[in-house]
Amino acid sequence: MKDGRKKISIMIPCYNEVENVVPMSEAVVSIMENELPAYDYELLFIDNHSEDGTREKLMEICGRNKKIKAILNVTNFGQFNSPFYGMCQTSGDCTISMSCDFQDPPELIPRFVKEWEAGYMIVSAIKTSSRENGLIYFLRKCYYKLIRNMSSVKMIENFTGTGLYDRSFINLLKELDDPIPFLRGIVAEYNFKRKEIPFEQAKRRAGKTHNNFISLYDAAMLSITSYTKVGLRLATWIGFSSAALSFIVAVVYLIMKLIHWHEFTAGYAPMVIGVFLIGSLQLFFIGLMGEYILNINTRIIHRPLVVEEKRINFDEDDKDKDKDKGEDEA
Repeated sequence: MKDGRKKISIMIPCYNEVENVVPMSEAVVSIMENELPAYDYELLFIDNHSEDGTREKLMEICGRNKKIKAILNVTNFGQFNSPFYGMCQTSGDCTISMSCDFQDPPELIPRFVKEWEAGYMIVSAIKTSSRENGLIYFLRKCYYKLIRNMSSVKMIENFTGTGLYDRSFINLLKELDDPIPFLRGIVAEYNFKRKEIPFEQAKRRAGKTHNNFISLYDAAMLSITSYTKVGLRLATWIGFSSAALSFIVAVVYLIMKLIHWHEFTAGYAPMVIGVFLIGSLQLFFIGLMGEYILNINTRIIHRPLVVEEKRINFDEDDKDKDKDKGEDEA
């Protein structure tokens, strides 16, 4: 708060959003300067190695307004790491995270700030409905229900991570040092004072969505392997049940064979069916356990969340940090 004003950071991750970054920057700047003039602000875009001209647009935007900053990643670090890292690079008293495609309306920003000023540490945008692809929305709903019922942490339904986060929560994110962070799970896990704001998710303003079955699968596996034990326990329960059933079938088969040895001609059908059933169950749960092992392996290797190629308009903040560090050392 250099001039006594609170500072609001707006963090927007982007990937191949060449048609949206300029209108989004204009919308956010307009809201901050016209509706929230009592606050200082910064707008941070973190680009996940776009290849459609988004980076060039970001450089132009940053050149016109020093309050707009950008971090350019050396490669694509995925849908979770890049936004998480971007939030940790903000310097405001609170940070607002939202998508670049206008599916999260910028008009929510004043509502977020109002609830924050009322004392809430986290203000979460909750989708009540969506104008996106019907199948994707249905799969999302199923995913939210599944995770909520499976997790030991009370997950938040229809929450994608969009919302406002107080500086105290951002500091917590920095301390976690998690190489594969799942923001939605972290928000649910730590009991910060939180307010929910319902909204209807709009269609993308332009461009193609990057959300598909694979992205939903990634989210599901990360949340399952990070916040539930149900996968491994399900494997144990079903494995035990299958073994018990197989044993019963084997005993019944043996008894019928002994009693009606001269008439019983079931052949190899029960054996073949049993082998395929047990084999398919084994393959399924080996794959599921592999997901847990992959999660553990990623955490053990502990690669950086993001590797930056370039950052723009951070010079002044870096100088302030160096100055503060020098004063502390003195």
